[in-house]
Amino acid sequence: MSRTPDWTVPALLSLLAVPWSVQVFTGRDATFVFAWGLLNTNPLQVTTLYDFLFVYTMGLPDYIYSWPLSVVVYLSALAFAVVGPRVGYVDRRVVAGLLAVAGVLQLTLAQGFSVQPNRTAWPLGTVVMFGVAAYVYGVGRENRSADGD
Repeated sequence: MSRTPDWTVPALLSLLAVPWSVQVFTGRDATFVFAWGLLNTNPLQVTTLYDFLFVYTMGLPDYIYSWPLSVVVYLSALAFAVVGPRVGYVDRRVVAGLLAVAGVLQLTLAQGFSVQPNRTAWPLGTVVMFGVAAYVYGVGRENRSADGD
């Protein structure tokens, strides 16, 4: 029985390196939103998620809260993928479902930013999270089929 190699945890960890949303301004400046914070291009600056939420901003619009919420959901998927096999409970549908929810939350963030004048938001994280969710779910189905389940 050939089993597909399980790249679930590396695939989930790779999401830390991908911008979840890219905000492009009319003046060609850009802000990259990652799970861990923001990278601004003009001036070149990094702001952690913690600093963004608790140090530099007050009275955030509601759509901004989909960013930290998506990070919590993503970290839940990562934790489930790491801990689940160690405790004998593996259900890839949970990991894939959590990633899908995080992707929808990132879409909400991009939509909120896009309604602002002179700004376009590209929900790159949504596309990548949906892709990883499809991979995780697909590998689980393929491995169950190989086991005869």
